[in-house]
Amino acid sequence: MSCNSCSSDINSVPKGCKSNGSCATGDCEKLSVFDWLGNMSLPTGQDPVNIVEVRFKNGRKHFYKNVDNLQISIGDIIAVEGNPGHDIGTVSLIGELIKVQLKRKGIEIDSEDIKKIYRKATQKDIDVWTASRDKEYDTQFRGREILGRLGLKMKLSDVEYQGDGNKATFYYTAEERVDFRQLIRDFASAFNIRIEMKQVGLRQEAARLGGIGSCGRELCCSTWLTDLRNVNTSAARYQQLSLNPQKLAGQCGKLKCCLNYELDTYLDALKGFPRQDIVLKTEKGDATFIKMDIFKGLLWYTYKENRVKWFKLTLEQVQEIIGLNKNEEVAHSLEEYEADLVEVVKVEFENVVGQDSLTRFDAPKRKKKKNNRNKSKSTQNQQQNPVQNQQKNNRPKRKPPTNQQNDLKAQQKPNPNQQGKKPNRNKKRRPPRKSENDTKTT
Repeated sequence: MSCNSCSSDINSVPKGCKSNGSCATGDCEKLSVFDWLGNMSLPTGQDPVNIVEVRFKNGRKHFYKNVDNLQISIGDIIAVEGNPGHDIGTVSLIGELIKVQLKRKGIEIDSEDIKKIYRKATQKDIDVWTASRDKEYDTQFRGREILGRLGLKMKLSDVEYQGDGNKATFYYTAEERVDFRQLIRDFASAFNIRIEMKQVGLRQEAARLGGIGSCGRELCCSTWLTDLRNVNTSAARYQQLSLNPQKLAGQCGKLKCCLNYELDTYLDALKGFPRQDIVLKTEKGDATFIKMDIFKGLLWYTYKENRVKWFKLTLEQVQEIIGLNKNEEVAHSLEEYEADLVEVVKVEFENVVGQDSLTRFDAPKRKKKKNNRNKSKSTQNQQQNPVQNQQKNNRPKRKPPTNQQNDLKAQQKPNPNQQGKKPNRNKKRRPPRKSENDTKTT
C-alpha cells in the first residue's frame, strides 16, 4: 500500500513524501490493520470506543484513551502521555476494531496501564519531534564509541528519542548479563537527557531494523509477522532439509521463521509413512532407510552389507514388505520391487509453430561451392540481357551424332600406334599476324 505522493513521475523516478516513517496518510506504515468495520454504523444506544491505537518509530504501537473526546481520525499526529513529559505518535487504528486488538494482546478495556491523549500535535510539537529524530543517528554513533571505551559485551542496535526530546531509549542486545550503571552515567553526561536502556532479542532487533531476506523480499518480522514463535531444528528434519546453519539461519542469526509455515502440511503428509528406524528383511539381507520424497510417495533403501546402490520403492511396496515381516515372512529382493516401478514415458511434442532451435548457431558455417557462384552469375546475366538470351534460345539445336557417323570419324583419324607409324609433329605453323603497331614501328 502507498499514498499518491509515493508514485513515479514521467521519467519513472519515484517522488516519495520523504516523511521517513511519519506518513500522515496512514498508508505507508508497517504492520497496518485494515478497518473493515469503519463503514458500519453502531447499534442504537451504544457509545463508540474511546481508545485509539498509536504508532511510533519502527512499528512500535500502544493504546491510549481519548478522555476529552477529540475528533481523531487515522493518520493524525497527536501528543500522548509519556514517562515523563509527552510523546508524539501517529494514529493507526480507531473504532470497534480496537476491541479485537485489545483481546488479541490480552489487554482489558478498563486497564489502568492505558495512558491518555493530551491533544492534537501543534506545529511546535512537530518541529521539536522532527529535530529530536534527526539526532538519533549521531547519538547512536557516539554511544557505540562509549561502549567500546568501557569494553562492555553488548551491541547498541537502535536509539529512539521521545517526542519532547527529554528522553532517549537505547535498544541493545547481549548474550550475557551486563552491568551498565557506569554506561548510563556516561550517556547522561554526554547527551544531557534522561536515559532508558531496553534489551531486545535478536529477532526483535531484526524486526526493528528491517532488511531483505534470502528469498528477495522484505523480512516477515518487519512487515507483517507479529507473533515471533520459537523455531526448532526438528522443523527442518520433518521437511527433509539439510541441517546447514548458513542456509537455515536468517538475518538475525536464528532459524528462519518461514520453517514453521509449511510444517503442519508436512506433518499431515508424514502420518502414512513408516518410521525411519524400521529395517526391511529381504532375501538378500536387511535393508535400511536412506531418504524419502514425501509428496511423491517414494522411499530409498539400501542393504546393510552393500551400501553402494540405493533402491527406489513406493510407499505401498514398503508397507507390503513391512506387513510380510510382521508375519515372519521374508520379502523378495529390492531389485525385483524396483523393477516393478512403471517408468515415466517422456512425450516429445512436434514443432507445430516452427520455433528455431537454440543450437542453430553452434554448427560451423559451410563454404559455398563454385557451382553456386556460377549459377548466381548466370542468373544475373539473364536478368541483364534478356534479348540475347531469347535469341540463343530460339536457335535450332544440333542433333546428336549417330553411331554410324561416330564409326566413320574413327576410321578417318590416323592411329599412330598401328603399323609403327609416328605422328608428324614437324608441321609448319602459320606465322602470327602482324598488328598495326608493329608496322608503324618498322
